[in-house]
Amino acid sequence: MSRISERIERELGLPGLAATLADQLKPSDLQSLWLEVSRMQAARLKPTEVLAAYESNRFVRPAVTDSKRLRDWTDAMLAHLPAEFTVLELSPVCPLGTNSAVAGVAQNWAVATERQTEVVSDATNVLALEAASRRKQARAAGGETVHLATCHRLLRAQQYAAAHFSPHFMLLGLCSAGRGGDFELTALALQVEFLVTALQQHLPAGTGLRLALSDFGEPPRPTEMVAGWLQARRDRFPGLICETAPDRASGRGYYSGCCFHLLLKFPDGSERQIADGGAVPWASRLLSDGKERMVISGLGLEGLAANFNPTMQST
Repeated sequence: MSRISERIERELGLPGLAATLADQLKPSDLQSLWLEVSRMQAARLKPTEVLAAYESNRFVRPAVTDSKRLRDWTDAMLAHLPAEFTVLELSPVCPLGTNSAVAGVAQNWAVATERQTEVVSDATNVLALEAASRRKQARAAGGETVHLATCHRLLRAQQYAAAHFSPHFMLLGLCSAGRGGDFELTALALQVEFLVTALQQHLPAGTGLRLALSDFGEPPRPTEMVAGWLQARRDRFPGLICETAPDRASGRGYYSGCCFHLLLKFPDGSERQIADGGAVPWASRLLSDGKERMVISGLGLEGLAANFNPTMQST
């Protein structure tokens, strides 16, 4: 229990209030209670107070990225999307617990609503739900794989250390779901090759890419298998720097197998991460089947639009 909740209960003289609301009220009754509280609070607000909240609340302010450039990058990336992928337009909200129950990420990073939903904070989590739902139907009809994509504005509640990070931003998200031990590396290759193909076509001359691959599997894949996977990417994309990153710590416990970072390399030698992804254990949990596999990835469209206009490289 948070210190803030403890303080509120102490000041109200209602110890155990949060636990009582969470444990003893049906979700529908709790929703009705929150809606009534919000109605009463909203009824007391003056237009000037709403304006002041709009000006001060970091969640509701417009993005600073140029909207046309962001749309141009979205169109440029989706133009290269492999035919296997279905592009979805997601709802702004998803079921409560999508952030924590599916991905194992702290629930407070998502902005919960009063209707047993939360604002989408990671589109790949929602794509995972849709992919799992489709896999249930696909398995009954012969077991076809599922490949989904979306471009979606995310809202995250955590405070970022970097001043230029916004609570909401546009992400290109991918999710592939299938079955069998070979599926993960095949799906990972499909997603990485799409991202590299599109970026190499539209980044300005002099901007390179580095692919850093790690394996969080238990046990990890044979070294020669990982090396062969990387070599295949080198052979297909001249100029792409492909390396292993055995010491990577971020994402351990989130990814369950091979995972990657894709970084922009600028002419001055500096780098900036633009995409990451990898195998996750979500499909087996959602479908209660240890043979189900899932691979996700995400690319920050806002980071591209803030730094570049999409161009067309000569081939």
